[in-house]
Amino acid sequence: MRVELLDYRLPEGAIAQRPTAERDGARLLVVEEHATSHAKMADWVSLVPAGALVVLNDTRVRRSRLRLKKVTGGNVELLILDASGAASGSRVWTALAHANRPLRIGTELSLGPVRLTVIERGASGELHLAVSGEMDTEPFFERYGLVPLPPYIRRSAVEEDAERYQTVFADRVGSAAAPTAGLHLTEPMLAALASRGIEVAFVTLHVGGGTFIPVRSADLDDHPMHAETYSVSKALAEQVGAARARGAPVVAVGTTVVRALESAHDVARAGHLTARSGQTRLLIQPGYRFRVVDALLTNFHAPRSTLLALVSAFAGQRRLAAAYQVALAEGYRFLSYGDAMWLPRSLDADMPDVSAGSELR
Repeated sequence: MRVELLDYRLPEGAIAQRPTAERDGARLLVVEEHATSHAKMADWVSLVPAGALVVLNDTRVRRSRLRLKKVTGGNVELLILDASGAASGSRVWTALAHANRPLRIGTELSLGPVRLTVIERGASGELHLAVSGEMDTEPFFERYGLVPLPPYIRRSAVEEDAERYQTVFADRVGSAAAPTAGLHLTEPMLAALASRGIEVAFVTLHVGGGTFIPVRSADLDDHPMHAETYSVSKALAEQVGAARARGAPVVAVGTTVVRALESAHDVARAGHLTARSGQTRLLIQPGYRFRVVDALLTNFHAPRSTLLALVSAFAGQRRLAAAYQVALAEGYRFLSYGDAMWLPRSLDADMPDVSAGSELR
């Protein structure tokens, strides 16, 4: 797919800088086959088909933004992308750095009881750092880390963000960013889903910092897709199987859920999952045939992003372009703290090939 087809003009003022006063107070653009309509997130529960299976990403955002000092003097800010293992002993973390000058191999940084040494620079500019110290990972981040707000939010994190940049069902620590569609959901909304006979299930995909890296290649096929760790349980695979048996749709809350479910599709049984854990580099773009996900709740995404490519594949390029123009004209708020879009079913199968036209302008 030509990446220019994923481009559109996103005014700075359309990017939400703060969450709505209430979690379920965001606006909701409903995209049907032949029309769009406007609703509120609080209305979404009534739009989900009775008996459906709603899948949520239970990842928890790590306080992974660190402000450190060079041992030789000077300040450095890191966004930790991967912090597997404990901080005690010899470990390697992966991070993006913000500093006055690029950090050289051998540069040493310190924060509290932990020291980091730059040992390698990755192909996309990420750093690999050897870690030494006497404090375990999660207590270290909870004490010294900051909420890792996305780079397009032009302010420092405040106490409110510690709660609002986390879903109410967050459980498994590991994300460098929030699964943003899930930020809209509340405990009463989850209870209301259950009261309508809608089953809620969980998958884990730890969102990596690579989700913010724009596509720089002219063709999406040439983009080095970032890896993210995910886990699909046997219980979830059985829940999807039961939904298929009763003819119920599988609803993904967010693109991270889509990516995890589609990565674990059962090649032998259409529409089913196999339990698996690992890393996925799945790149979904127009022309992709969805195996598991039937409906999608998602936020509005940045131009020239792999997230926009995924939603384009689900909605159809022309429909998505039209829906985004409606959203911009009607003052919807975009990106992580912004409003949402509801796609009750995959629409791309009904559309002709638009790989040569229909830009998101």
